[in-house]
Parts: sequence; structure tokens; C-alpha cells
Amino acid sequence: MPHLLIVDDDASICETLSDIAADEGFTCAVAGTLRDACLQIGWQQPHAVLVDLTLPDGSGMELFNEVGAAGTQVIVMTGDATVDTAVKALRHGATDYLVKPLSAYQVRALLRRAAQQCSAVSERAPATLTTAAVASATAAVGAGGLVGTSPAMLQVYEQINKVAPTEATVLLIGESGTGKELAAQTIHRLSARARHNFIAVNCGAISPHLIESEMFGHERGSFTGAERQHKGYFERADGGTLFLDEITEMPLELQVKLLRVLESGGFMRVGTNRELRSDVRVLAATNRNPEEAVAEGKLRADLYHRLNVFPIELPPLRERGDDVQAIAQMLLDLLNREHGTQRRFAPEVLESMRLHTWPGNVRELRNFVQRAYIMSDDDIIRETQVPVAMEVVHSAPGTVVSVPVGMSLADADRELIFATLEQCAGVKKHAAEILGISLKTLYNRLEEYAARGEYPPRGRSTAAENAGDAGEPPAPA
Repeated sequence: MPHLLIVDDDASICETLSDIAADEGFTCAVAGTLRDACLQIGWQQPHAVLVDLTLPDGSGMELFNEVGAAGTQVIVMTGDATVDTAVKALRHGATDYLVKPLSAYQVRALLRRAAQQCSAVSERAPATLTTAAVASATAAVGAGGLVGTSPAMLQVYEQINKVAPTEATVLLIGESGTGKELAAQTIHRLSARARHNFIAVNCGAISPHLIESEMFGHERGSFTGAERQHKGYFERADGGTLFLDEITEMPLELQVKLLRVLESGGFMRVGTNRELRSDVRVLAATNRNPEEAVAEGKLRADLYHRLNVFPIELPPLRERGDDVQAIAQMLLDLLNREHGTQRRFAPEVLESMRLHTWPGNVRELRNFVQRAYIMSDDDIIRETQVPVAMEVVHSAPGTVVSVPVGMSLADADRELIFATLEQCAGVKKHAAEILGISLKTLYNRLEEYAARGEYPPRGRSTAAENAGDAGEPPAPA
């Protein structure tokens, strides 16, 4: 049974946390000071520690040096969260950062993850990112609508779980349609600001002549057409979160004023010299490489560094493997519930979705699922009704295989294998890794093609001719 050490000088908090931990299967020890905590660690090494940053005899940070066991999770708590303390705690090795008043939901989610890791260690299995993040995604972030268990998304879940309880500014980076706004909503929902407003602003969709007024508000009569006082986004988001999407599309002169707001918290409505203040956490996003945007003069360097406190990169759909089918099934389930139907994808449609590169990412996939649902004549959605135009992009820039609509899945599969082998200079082990199949499966496919006389085009050699290349084993019997 995993053991938890709770370090806080507030007896009521310790009692509440002990009850939650007991429900989650932990044994508990409680300490009110650093000295008592060190004694408890000496008596029994904890699997996880919940420690307040402010204790009667010092900072909870000092406890990191006392927790000697590898894999012990240290979760810090504070009632006075700042960016500096959050970053310092995470750099010292904190697993997570909780802001008081504590959310029982978040505490349970973190303890479940800790229990998962303890179970893995006890079975002599490595406590991998996957183990921790699956628990986090299921218990916390998954509730926000983010879907997927690919390694790339598990890392995103981990990052969101760490930064959400803090006040750190977050910069979300990713292609259009990768779910940046959804990630921002999840960060807001898991933060101490969840009961206040979440306001999303697309900086590229507002006229450059109106964006300052929209951001900071204006006074009546401040310009032609200003017939009444107007509160801007910063005032309306007071106490909550302001999400600035496509931040690189914001005019440079407004970026200067935004930087001042982020630094001081003060701003002025258009048409007045009276400074106002608003308690707002800013999350920003861009579909461009921010460093390239700085080099091109689209984004001020000082604003970029102020926003880039905690960057999170959202992976494109083509890098998420089987997440494509999971997201498509989730979208189809929503349509089925809405219309009282039981439609499902045929296997060949699911396979085609896995092979497609989805340049429009989740947005494109959502449109495809809706179109497939509408076009389906019965409960089985078939590829003949809604073919997926496939374009498979390989790791090397500029290498593209175009597969025309109407080609069979077997033929498309063969072309993809041949192209990948060519790109890998015939090294089958590397090609199998890129394709996401075992080396044995690749050899079997190549032997099948050779037996049918389907030799690789453009001079590519067959499996039979290359069975021993690059020091690889011969094809399995």
C-alpha cells in the first residue's frame, strides 16, 4: 500500500487531505514542521509528499533534499502562488503545484497518478510518462475534451497538469486545428480561476483600428461612433483567464501596450489617462514558429520572452498515431447520441484515416466525420460513400506519396512501404520503425509482394534481393 506524507501547519487541511488519501488507498503520516517531516521520512520513506511552501521553521523547498528515494513524488501547496515560486518548485523537482484553497478533485487526480506510479515500481516496471499521464488524462485533463493517448499527447497532459494550478503565462504553439483553444480552456478549468470568466480573443480577426479599444475598452466620445463607455477584454476577464489566439497577428504598437499590462497589471481605456488594473491570467497561442515570427518582425522579442514562461507545443494529428481513430470515434459517438443512431466506421475507413496526413488537423477530421455521418445510408460508414483522399508525408522534407482516390487500401499500403524503404535507403529496421510495424511484418509484406511479382518501381529492390542488407537478419520463416 503506498504511503503519503502530508506536511502543513494547518490541522484542518491535514485532516481533509488524510481522508482523501485514505479513500485513494494510501497510508498517511502528518507533520506540521520541517523538523517533524524529516523525522517522519526517517521512520518511513513516503511514496508521495504533499508539502506546504510556508512552514513555521522554513520553506517546504528544503524538503526536496530530505526525500532521498528515487521516484518519490513531491507535490507542493501554497496559498500565495506566483510565477517565481511555481517555476522554482518545478525546477527543484516538484511533480505538481497546487494553489490553496485546494480542489479535492485535483488532489484525488494527483494521488491516483501517484498510486499508479507506485504500483509500477512495485512490479519492477519503469514508472514511464505513459503510466503517469494516462492517469492524469483520465482523472483531470480528459474531462476537458482533449482526446488521445499517443506519447505526444501524454506529454501535453503532463505539462497542463503541472502549469494549470500556477499563475504562469502559457504560450501554446501548434498548427491550426490542433486544439490550442481547447488546451487553454482546460488550463483555465483546472486552475484556481475556474469560477471566473474565460475569454478567448482571435487577434487576427479584429480590425487593427479597433483592437486597442476591444482589448482595453474606451470612454464615451473618445472617437467617432463611441456613443457609450465600453469595457475591454481585460476588464471583462478580471479574476479569470484571457486567451490571446494568433498573438503574432497583433499590431506591433499594441504589443508594446500588452507587454506593459503583463508587467504591471495596469492599462488605460482609450480616451482617458486614468489607469485601471485587472487581475487576469494571460494564455497566448500561435500557429507560427514564434522565434521565426520575432526574426520577421511579426512579434516583439521582449513580448515573446514575457509570454514564453511555460511553452506547450500541441502536436499535429499526423504525429499522433492511433489518436486519429479515437478522436473520430468520439466525434461519431457525439453525433449518434444527438440523433439517436448507432452508426460506426467500417475497418477500411479507420485504416484510411490513420494513413491520411490531415493537414487541417482535428478541424479537418471533424468535418470529415460530419460529412461521413450525413452521407451514410445505413449504420456502417463505408469508404465508397466518403473516400479519404490520402497524402502520406515522410520524415524527409519534400518527400510525398500521393495516393489517388479509388486505389485499393492494399495498393496504397504497398506504395507507402516502397516509398518508405526508398527514403530509408533500404534499411528495413528504420523503415519498420517509421511505418509503426514490426520488422517481421515488413519482411512478410515484402515477401508477399515479391511472390506476386509486384516489384518496387523506380529501381527499388525487393525483399528477396535485400534480405541481408545493412546487417539485418534474413526474413523470418
